[in-house]
Amino acid sequence: MNKRELVKKLQDIEWLDFEAKSEVPKNSWETVSAFCNTAGGWLVFGVSKKGKEYEIIGVSCPEKIEQDFLTTLRGDKFNKSIKAEPKKYDIDGKAVLAFFIPSMHSRDKPVYFNSLHNTFIRTGSGDQRATREEIDAMYRNSSFDKKDEELTEFTFEDLDKETVQRYRTYLESRDPEHRYNSISARQMLELMKVIMGGKVTVGGALVFGTEDVVTSVISDFRVEYLEVAGTSFADALNRYEYRMPVQKNLFEYYFAISEKLKNHVNIPFKLKGMQRDENQPQIKAIREALVNLLMHTDYYSNAKPRIRVLSDRIEFFNPGSLPKAVKYILKEEFSMPRNNTIAHIFRTIRLSENIGSGFHKMFTGWTSYYSRKPVVEGDFDYYKIMFYLDKKQGVEGLVEGLVESQKKILELIAKNPRVSKEDMARSIGISTTAIDKNIAHLKKKGLLKRAGSAKSGHWEVVGENR
Repeated sequence: MNKRELVKKLQDIEWLDFEAKSEVPKNSWETVSAFCNTAGGWLVFGVSKKGKEYEIIGVSCPEKIEQDFLTTLRGDKFNKSIKAEPKKYDIDGKAVLAFFIPSMHSRDKPVYFNSLHNTFIRTGSGDQRATREEIDAMYRNSSFDKKDEELTEFTFEDLDKETVQRYRTYLESRDPEHRYNSISARQMLELMKVIMGGKVTVGGALVFGTEDVVTSVISDFRVEYLEVAGTSFADALNRYEYRMPVQKNLFEYYFAISEKLKNHVNIPFKLKGMQRDENQPQIKAIREALVNLLMHTDYYSNAKPRIRVLSDRIEFFNPGSLPKAVKYILKEEFSMPRNNTIAHIFRTIRLSENIGSGFHKMFTGWTSYYSRKPVVEGDFDYYKIMFYLDKKQGVEGLVEGLVESQKKILELIAKNPRVSKEDMARSIGISTTAIDKNIAHLKKKGLLKRAGSAKSGHWEVVGENR
């Protein structure tokens, strides 16, 4: 490898340079900790970067420095054994050492040297000493899928009976043959491990609890939902147009928010059998994102889960990191929810997928109608998914531009092709003159035609929506 090739490589990776003559520089340990606790990166000994210029300095004792560095990473200096990937280069007769420091698994963080005080994180291109709050977040991440299984002081009698019944009704409608339909509510919750040893778990309390129960578990419990009339708060006339009022538990939040989101996702008019099909891939994608948020949030974080609906995108902000980088999640089929109890509750009623397949559903479902893939970004203590609302051009089989009355006309005709204009007017609540205008519009778009005579004939829904 020559200098040009090395410089090109350095331009494409996250790295820091250190001057190392006969020993490992002491300040490199901060960077090791930071890389382990965030996204990983390279430490390079023997290269100096000043502005946009690179100078090959070299190291005088490469074998000794390499051995000392790797031994220290595997020894007692750090609280975790770190497996670094070493590289050695000869550039213009000078030795350059590079070590890849991997991001550690959530269960192994925080990574520090000598004492917990020496826990560092990577922010931008610098190393920062982690705050107590950030360290606490790492410890919570290390107990992935365990926190919501902890027991509370509450029992079955403390749960919100209306929510429990709504859950059972929903389960019966989604899966009539499910074995839980034939047992009592208490038995169902015990089999689902929502209740263990007579006590309600944290996850069970958050999903089924009354407002008092939920706030006893998480004092500042809420899921923030904002609608902003702009691409940011800065270009909006008001800070927000709508804010979701506090709901008593996660089950109530799911239905309240999903109903609001449906108004912002384009759902072209399609018929499935005799009913309008609102369960299209793009709406499934946004619902999966919502339930993913509820299942994977770190509810003990000072930050709150939030959904922002802006004019050009929908954002889901999730306190708490992903168990793996998205690129690995999309490559594998695995399930590792932060809140195992909550995940099981939602999966039982078929509102969520395993984390790997759930992300696939979000990506493929959204791009079936919209032009851009969802964008995922994050760090050790959060991740955010953004769904951009720019539609594909020339999408076949999707009808746009229909007002609600026109959609209702198609629905009525699909159910009864001989329905009269008078009946349609009464059902929709508009005049027969308005019915005529809307029918003319539907015929012009090729969605509706009349078969037979005016008196004895019937309507037919045609086009791509049949």
